[in-house]
Amino acid sequence: MNAIFRKQLSRRTVLRGVCATVALPLLDTMIPALARADSVKSSAPSRIAFVYFPNGVQMSAWAPVTEGDAAKLPDALPRCLEPLAPFRDDISVLRGLTVNSGRALGDGSGDHGRAGASYLTGTHPKKTFGKDIQAGVSIDQFAAQKFQSETRFASLEVGCEEGIQGGNCDNGYSCAYSNSISWRTPSSPMPPEVRPRAVFERLFGSADLEPDPVRRARLEKYDRSILDSVLEDARRLTGNLGASDRRKLDEYMFSIRDIEKRIQGVEKKNASSPMPAPASGVPEDFRDHSKLMFDLMTVAFQTDTTRVSTFLMAVEQSNRAYREIGIADSHHGLTHHGGDKEKIEKCIQINRFQVEQFAYFLGKLKLTPDGDGSLLDHVAITYGSGLSIYHDHDDLPTVLAGHARGAFHPGRHLRYPVETPLSNLHLSMLATVGVDIPTFGEGTGKLEGL
Repeated sequence: MNAIFRKQLSRRTVLRGVCATVALPLLDTMIPALARADSVKSSAPSRIAFVYFPNGVQMSAWAPVTEGDAAKLPDALPRCLEPLAPFRDDISVLRGLTVNSGRALGDGSGDHGRAGASYLTGTHPKKTFGKDIQAGVSIDQFAAQKFQSETRFASLEVGCEEGIQGGNCDNGYSCAYSNSISWRTPSSPMPPEVRPRAVFERLFGSADLEPDPVRRARLEKYDRSILDSVLEDARRLTGNLGASDRRKLDEYMFSIRDIEKRIQGVEKKNASSPMPAPASGVPEDFRDHSKLMFDLMTVAFQTDTTRVSTFLMAVEQSNRAYREIGIADSHHGLTHHGGDKEKIEKCIQINRFQVEQFAYFLGKLKLTPDGDGSLLDHVAITYGSGLSIYHDHDDLPTVLAGHARGAFHPGRHLRYPVETPLSNLHLSMLATVGVDIPTFGEGTGKLEGL
C-alpha cells in the first residue's frame, strides 16, 4: 500500500529560474499510483500536427505500386519516400484525396495561393490582394480552441521560409494565402515563426534575452543559458525522483541544452554577416533549420506545452534553391519543367530531401518516451502538399504518420475513390484529440479504414 500512497508529482510541475519557465515531460511520478498498479494506460494525451511542403511532387517517384485499395506498404518504397522506410509500420500513404476548393472555380489563375489557403480550411479563398482576405478557420485551430485552457499554448505555428503577408503573390491572390496554412478566423491567418530563437524563447521564456540591436552586446549574451537559471530548481526536484525519472529528466534537459547551443551557434555565425535582424538567427542550411524546428515541436509535445502544431516547410510558389544538395535552381521554376528530364530529376531530388527532414522528425518522436509508449504512439501527423503535379488539386501527396493512441493502424497504402475530400482525413484526425464534429470544410464524414 505504501507504493499506492506515495507522493505524486503534478503534471503541471515546472522548473523556474530568472525569466525562464521549463515545463517537464511526463514522468512516472506524475502517473497516479493506482493507475500503475492496475495497469491502466498513462495519461499521455493525443496530439496532431500538419507538415506542409509546397509546389507538389513528381507522382511517378512518390506513389507506391500495390494491388487493391488497401494494401501493406511494399518493402521497396518509391524513391521520394525511401527515407521513411525505417518507419514503414508507423506511416500510411494515402491516395485519391482532393481539395476542390483549391481549384479555380471561375476565378482563373492562382493555384499556389489557393493551395496554401484551402489545404487546412477546405474553403475556397476570396480572390483579392487587399485587406479583405477571406478563407476559413483551419482544422488545427478547431483543435486549438479545445486545448486553449488545457495547455500553455493552444497551438504552435513554425516554418522554414518567411513570407510577406500583404501584396499580390499569385495572379491576384494575396501573399497571406501562400504564406500561411493556419487560419484562426476566416480573415486572420496565423503566419509561421521561422526564427528558432523566437520559438525557443516562447517555449522557455526569458524576456531579458530579446535581441539587442548592438551586435557586440548580442555576442555577449549568446553564452547565457536559460537552463542555467533553473538548475537549482532541477537539483531540488531530482532528489524526489526515482532512477527512471532521473534518467528521463537528464535526457530531457540535455536535449533542451543541445537545441539552445545549436541556436547560439547559428547566431554567432551570423552575427558578423550583413543580414538584418530578425533573419540573423535563421540557419542558412535548410537541413539545420528544419531540424531545429522539428526538435522544438518535439519538445513542445513532450512537455504538453501544446498539442497542436503546423509546420510550413516553405511557402507556396517557393523559389528556394536547395544548394545543400547541389541544386541552385528555383524550386518553383523547376516544377514548370515542360517534360525536361533534367528538371524533373531535380524536382525528385528536392522532394526526397524534404522527406528526409520529415523522417528526422519521426525518428525524434519515436525515440522520445511518452507515458506508456513514445510520442509517435500518441500523435497523428500529416505530411503533404496542396498540389500534386503541376497545378492539380486532386490525388494529393499525403502521408499519415503516428498511431494516435491506437486510433490509427499504419503500415499501409490506402487508395480512396477519386475526389475524396481531404477534409475527411482532417475530421478523422480531429476525433483523435477528442474533437468530434460532423462536418468541416468540404468534408462528408470521417475517412474510413485508417
